[in-house]
Amino acid sequence: MTRALTRPSDEDAAIDQAVVRLTAEFSHQLRPQVIGTVVRSCRRDLSGVPTTALPELVERLARARLQSEDRPA
Repeated sequence: MTRALTRPSDEDAAIDQAVVRLTAEFSHQLRPQVIGTVVRSCRRDLSGVPTTALPELVERLARARLQSEDRPA
């Protein structure tokens, strides 16, 4: 039961780390608030994904979305 309680915080930490990495990667193009919003949106969109794969998939999806947002219109 304790493990189930710590698991979401582990996920949250992994998602927070993804935000940090993506902010470092895209900060010269996008505001940190935008990056955080995109990552949280990706997390919601991937809510049915197994938890072991979630952090990597969230980061990959967020990176793809940030790259498409970065392109000039």
